[in-house]
Amino acid sequence: MSNGKDAGAAHNSSSQMTLEESLHECMEALDLFLNNHFNESLERLRSKVGESMYHALMYATVLEMQAMMTFQHDDICNAGATMKSAQDLCQRFRRKSPNLGKSTMEPLTEEQLHAEVCYAECQLQRAALTFLQDENMVSFIKGGIKVRNSYLIYKDLHSYVKSQTCFKGPSHNHLEGGISFGIGAFNLTLSLFPPRILKVLEFAGFSGDKEYGLSLLDDGATALNLRSMLCALLLLCYYTFLTFILGTGEGHVVEAERLLKIFRLRYPRAVALFEDGCKAQQAWKQFHHMCYWELMWCFTYKRAWKMAYFYADLLSKESRWSKAMYIYMKAAYLSMLPMEEERPFGEDEVDLFRQVPAFKQKIAGKSPPTEKFAIRKARRYSAQCPVRLKVPVLEMMYMWNGFSMIKNRSELTEGMMQTLVEAERALLESSENEYTLDDRCVIHLLKGMCLKNQGLLHGAEECFHKVCSSEKKLRFDHYLIPNSLVELSLLYIEQGRRDEAIKLLHKAKHNYKEYSMESRTQFRIHAALAKLKAGSVDAEETRL
Repeated sequence: MSNGKDAGAAHNSSSQMTLEESLHECMEALDLFLNNHFNESLERLRSKVGESMYHALMYATVLEMQAMMTFQHDDICNAGATMKSAQDLCQRFRRKSPNLGKSTMEPLTEEQLHAEVCYAECQLQRAALTFLQDENMVSFIKGGIKVRNSYLIYKDLHSYVKSQTCFKGPSHNHLEGGISFGIGAFNLTLSLFPPRILKVLEFAGFSGDKEYGLSLLDDGATALNLRSMLCALLLLCYYTFLTFILGTGEGHVVEAERLLKIFRLRYPRAVALFEDGCKAQQAWKQFHHMCYWELMWCFTYKRAWKMAYFYADLLSKESRWSKAMYIYMKAAYLSMLPMEEERPFGEDEVDLFRQVPAFKQKIAGKSPPTEKFAIRKARRYSAQCPVRLKVPVLEMMYMWNGFSMIKNRSELTEGMMQTLVEAERALLESSENEYTLDDRCVIHLLKGMCLKNQGLLHGAEECFHKVCSSEKKLRFDHYLIPNSLVELSLLYIEQGRRDEAIKLLHKAKHNYKEYSMESRTQFRIHAALAKLKAGSVDAEETRL
């Protein structure tokens, strides 16, 4: 293989596979991977990593997926080195100075265009690994630069393929799929970030168009190309997870089911149930961990504390992602059982809560917010005679927006309300201590969520106001105030009280700093304000 000046000539030699052949083989390898034939898929890709940029990119992508799930340092380093090699190979196929925006330049060949999109994808994935691998600010900045460079390449490439000078070869659908994924992902992702976080990430001045991003990702997902699955996975993640965790809690189940229908036809052996997901393959146990996590929450919503504990226990033993979180959840589930009830495996929640800080870790130089929250809540168990947490499972469920998940299942909400009423009664009957007011406010917030689910909006409003009125008396759980303001504003949005909602959202956004899970709350504030803005635009268009 030659240097960048004559990469195209080198690629046309008889010993090299054509771009079409490369894409066809990679599509076959992707099908194998998605049908749980992981090792065979990797072998097919590995055989051509030195000559085909798509083989190199896909092979590195699979290794990166594995590294992100195992969270092993060696896997992360190996994936990073492999992705760097893939980027170097893509560089050899790029024009030395693409100048995509210059109409006076000779048009890029199809192969050079594919090299651009593959190079941008490599940079983006290397940035993700940089954030995982290193724990200092220099590495964080380097990762941010890679993200920015990738974004600019995608942006120029998108404009170029829409121009008259762009060459449209036989593999153009794969090129468009790659651009749809890149531009769509950036637009959707940037639209979710509050401006203050974009500034920290060196994306000041950039903004994302959510609807445009969703449209491009949908185009990519519904066409038959190499990136269609990536587009679909990102959309499914947004529709079924991000809108709940970082949004206002509506979710988009209809859109998710539409996408899944397409891929169930394409991959009929794929499984729908989490339990079957664990049986479908044994090569990548990390996929099991995702199923365990979801099963843990499913049993949580049903208040099957011992079953939920079982999956938290499996995660604590098998997954490296957040042992502090898993140990905390084990302890939390045990604390929900009656004092006289025997604990599984003879474990004790007090001992488990005391272990939580020892498992603290760092990603991109910072501890995950959920771990910080778990460690703060577990601190009260460090005392000789600890003051027990009242409803730690339901409190963590709130942090993952679980009350929005169950809003259409009245029996689940009723069960949660029953648990909260019992906890409130026990709190009233116990002697007061330094945590009493905070515990009372936690219960008020969670009762407000249940009442909202039940359509009892006046009662929910009263609960949120009770929390807000205790602002100056709270000693530990300062996150309760901004979150109660957000919940109150969402309640007002449902009632059409737009101005009041905006006022509360701005108060929550600007008046409170350095509380637990602050960035997640800021994401939700941003989503609520964006929803109000979109509603205002729609109303204006209707009037016109």
